[in-house]
Amino acid sequence: MNKIKSNNLVAARSLLINLTLRENRSKYKRSTLGWAWSMINPLATMLIFTFVFRIVFRIPPPEGHPSGLTNFGFFLICGLLPWNFLAAGLSGATGSVVGNAGLIKKVYFTRAVLPAASVLSWNTNLLIELGVLSLALIFVGQYVFLYLPAALVVIVLQMFFVLGIGLALSALNVYFRDIEHFLTILLLLWFYATPIIYPIDLVLDNDQITGVMRNVYLMNPMVHFADAYRAIFYHVRVPGVSTYLYMLISAAAAMAFGLWLFKKLEAKFAEEL
Repeated sequence: MNKIKSNNLVAARSLLINLTLRENRSKYKRSTLGWAWSMINPLATMLIFTFVFRIVFRIPPPEGHPSGLTNFGFFLICGLLPWNFLAAGLSGATGSVVGNAGLIKKVYFTRAVLPAASVLSWNTNLLIELGVLSLALIFVGQYVFLYLPAALVVIVLQMFFVLGIGLALSALNVYFRDIEHFLTILLLLWFYATPIIYPIDLVLDNDQITGVMRNVYLMNPMVHFADAYRAIFYHVRVPGVSTYLYMLISAAAAMAFGLWLFKKLEAKFAEEL
């Protein structure tokens, strides 16, 4: 029995690696610029938001502490890159099981590798983008490489957070195909409920926002993930222990729920598909 389980784990790991590589290869297939799009898209978004908020509305960027940075472009992209990973990872994971219906009907395998491969492929994108961002920050005199170990912990925690939600959504999407459409609306609302285009202090220091509303706002896990990325790459400091603790709890809870729901629903995937 232990030998069978071991073989299944090895097979699942091998399949996960192959599917992740397939996702990475197909992502920019037949594209002239290829992987350059992984930076062009967030840079284009950054330029648009920078023009709107910095040039049109003349909103000054917050000063990094202790980095001293006052650059809205850097401030924005430090929050935008992890957000793009969340949005792309969830969208890819949600459609991963339905998109591989033919494979599921033909052969049995650990179906959880489908959303996992999608999330891992987008995680590769995030690593490349953060690597380019780090080089840009070093070029302007910010020694972020000293804090990259702290960043890796945040990246891993966010990956498990995204995967947990992705597992749940991919399973539900087999039974309720409206999930993919609902996700688009949810991500739009979630985006503005997360400090991506505005500093978190704009909410926390706002006297018009009640304590209850502030506590509800802080229950959003992406508030803490965005704050952690910005602390490392914009402020150039290690996030607080409480931030790491909240991210760990969020990732563990998302994975526990996602795995439970996926295992509960996967038995009838072939029938529903």
